Amino acid sequence: MTATMSKSPGARMYPPVAKLNLAADPRKMRRIIAEDPEWSLTVVPLLSNLCLQHIVRNFEEKPILEELLPRHKDFVLERLSPSLPLQVTANLISDDGYWKRCCKQRWSLCDVSSYCHSWKRMFFERHLENIIELYIPNATDPKTVLGMVPLCRNYVKRLDISQLMPPIKEPQKSEDDDNSDSASDMGMDGPSMDHFDFGILLDKLSHLEEFHVVYRVKGCGMNFEWNLFEFTFHDCESLAKALKSCKTLRVLRIHQSKVDDEKCRQLVNNLLDHPSLRELNLSHNLIGDRGARAIGKLLNRSKLESLTVYDNNIRGPGAQAIAYALAKNSSLLSLNLRLNRLGDEGGQAIAQALLKNRTLKWLHLGGNEMTEPTATVLSQVLVQNNTLRSINLSCNRLGMDGGKVLEEGMCHNSSMVECDIRLTEVGQESDYCISQVSPAFSHHP
Repeated sequence: MTATMSKSPGARMYPPVAKLNLAADPRKMRRIIAEDPEWSLTVVPLLSNLCLQHIVRNFEEKPILEELLPRHKDFVLERLSPSLPLQVTANLISDDGYWKRCCKQRWSLCDVSSYCHSWKRMFFERHLENIIELYIPNATDPKTVLGMVPLCRNYVKRLDISQLMPPIKEPQKSEDDDNSDSASDMGMDGPSMDHFDFGILLDKLSHLEEFHVVYRVKGCGMNFEWNLFEFTFHDCESLAKALKSCKTLRVLRIHQSKVDDEKCRQLVNNLLDHPSLRELNLSHNLIGDRGARAIGKLLNRSKLESLTVYDNNIRGPGAQAIAYALAKNSSLLSLNLRLNRLGDEGGQAIAQALLKNRTLKWLHLGGNEMTEPTATVLSQVLVQNNTLRSINLSCNRLGMDGGKVLEEGMCHNSSMVECDIRLTEVGQESDYCISQVSPAFSHHP
């Protein structure tokens, strides 16, 4: 193929142009070669995803969640960091999957079944517990606790405080060094040291139903001092007032805290006529007869359904006071007095109260130095009381005669389903006969 060239001056010479038949020769099609060999149109993110990723990256400065479509909200929640400030997430994020990630990141053991299967409740209850347990009076700013209230008040239903830190002990003067060892041995390590004041907190937790507390320090090691386990009178006073102001409280447990008669009376005086309290546990303390009389008064001015005061120093007179209230009570379902010192004086009083009481279902009198006279009155109870379902008399010296009268009483009872007479010296014959009285009867061997 040839082309005619212009002969005019200044004309440029061009090579001949060939027409390309692209349809006929596909090998000569134009191609775009990308610098990235892996580039593809299929990996270009959608604009909506780019926007959502921007929301995730800037969530702390500008949290956007409720305005999103459900599928976009899920996209954001799955990618949010569990380390975001609680001031941002507490009252905004309700998704349990997010709070599950927060819990798993912070604690290795997470049993959500103990928190009604709510991960958010677990997180805020354990978080607040940790703050209180590490709070040092006169050193920690109370705002660290109070600042959490607006964030957690709607989710905290139970607090289980396993330790309370005392104030930092000031260094002793040099002239006291010679007496420091003897003072420590005697438990006189200087003035009493008050702990965290629950008065600033409990009335602000509008959904709190259960409160468990122990006044002690865990893992004190070589720094052991007796006052690390002290429940001061000021502690008791402030706690009692806080409990009175917590109108939603249903369960109270104060154990292993050296609660004596005076402190017990202080607590009870503030719990009288409490509108919602149903369970009280003051186990492993130092409560004696005067404290027991206060507890008896509480039975008459409350709606308690469960009372547990095992491992204290309650004797006959204290048990008589509780029995007097029990005879007139119409709400208590469970009474646990094991590991006290009731003796037959207290045991018979409790048994006689059950001749009048028609609501108690579970009674534990194990390890109370009771003998045959108590068994005799209990035999009458088995004949007349059709409400009692379980009774524990283990570790008492009821003897052979006590076993015989209990056996006779069981012959006239059709409501009892559990009776524990282990280590009571009743004899094998009575033990066997009692267990065979009724098909519904269950004896613990």
